[in-house]
Amino acid sequence: MSEAPAVPRTASADRVPQKDIGLLLRPPRPRAGWRLLPARVGAMCAVELQKLRHDRTELYTRAVQPALWLLIFGQTFTRIKAIPTEGIPYIDYLAPGIIAQSAMFIAIFYGIQIIWERDAGILNKLLVTPTPRSALITGKAFAAGVKSLIQAIVVVVIAAILGVALTWNPLKLLGVAAAVILGSAFFSCLSMTIAGIVLSRDRLMGFGQAITMPLFFGSNALYPVSVMPGWLQAVSKVNPLSYQVDALRGLLLGTHAHLAADFGVLLVAAALGIAAASSLLGRLAR
Repeated sequence: MSEAPAVPRTASADRVPQKDIGLLLRPPRPRAGWRLLPARVGAMCAVELQKLRHDRTELYTRAVQPALWLLIFGQTFTRIKAIPTEGIPYIDYLAPGIIAQSAMFIAIFYGIQIIWERDAGILNKLLVTPTPRSALITGKAFAAGVKSLIQAIVVVVIAAILGVALTWNPLKLLGVAAAVILGSAFFSCLSMTIAGIVLSRDRLMGFGQAITMPLFFGSNALYPVSVMPGWLQAVSKVNPLSYQVDALRGLLLGTHAHLAADFGVLLVAAALGIAAASSLLGRLAR
C-alpha cells in the first residue's frame, strides 16, 4: 500500500529578510556616542514646542509690551533727541534692544515650568529615562530660544510697520536668529538654575522680577554704554544681554559691532548656563 503524499509546508507570500527576523529576536541597538545627545535634545525641544499648538495666548499677550515700547517710548525719545545714537533715529536704535528684551522676558521665567513639571511628577519620569540631564536642559533651553525667535519676528514686523530701517539680508537675519536663540538659551538656563536653588515658584517669581529690570537697564538696550556712569559700565561689560543687543544692532542696522566677541560670549554663557542648570536638576527633583 502506497504512503500518502506529504503535506507541503506553508510559506508566507512575503519573504521576510533575515535581518528583519533578527529585530524580532533582539531589540535594536540604542543610539550611542555623538548621535545620542543631538537626538535627545531634538526630542525634548519638539516636546516643548508641541505646547504652542494647544495654547498660543502667551505669544499674543507678550507682543503687547514690545509694541508699547516702540510706539510710546521709541517715538517719544526720537522727538526729544536726548540720547546719542550715532546719527540714527532713536526708534531704530531701540528696536534691537526691544527684541533682546522681549526674548529675555520669555526665557527668564522658564524655570517656573520646570517647577510645575516637578510638582506634576513629570520631571521624575524624565530623569529615570536614559536621556542625559544635559540633554533635558539643552532641549528646554533651545525650545525657549525658538519661542523667543517667534517673539522676535513679531517685534521685527512691528518695527518695519513703524518705518524702522532694518536689513533684510538673509545671512544677517540668520545671524539675528542665532543671537536670539543663544541669548534665550542662557537666560532660560539662568532661570532653571535659580529654580534648582529656590525650589519654589513663588520664590522664583520674586527672583525673576528682581533681576530682569537690572539686566535690562544695565545693558546697552536703551542707551549707549558711553553715557552710563562708571559702575554701570562695569555691569554692562559682564551682562550677556549687552552682547546680544550689540550683535542684533550690528546685524539689523549695520552699526559698528564686535560680532565675533558677541557670539563668543553668548556661546560661552549658554554653555555655562546649561552646565549649571544640569548640575542642579537632581536637587530640583528630590
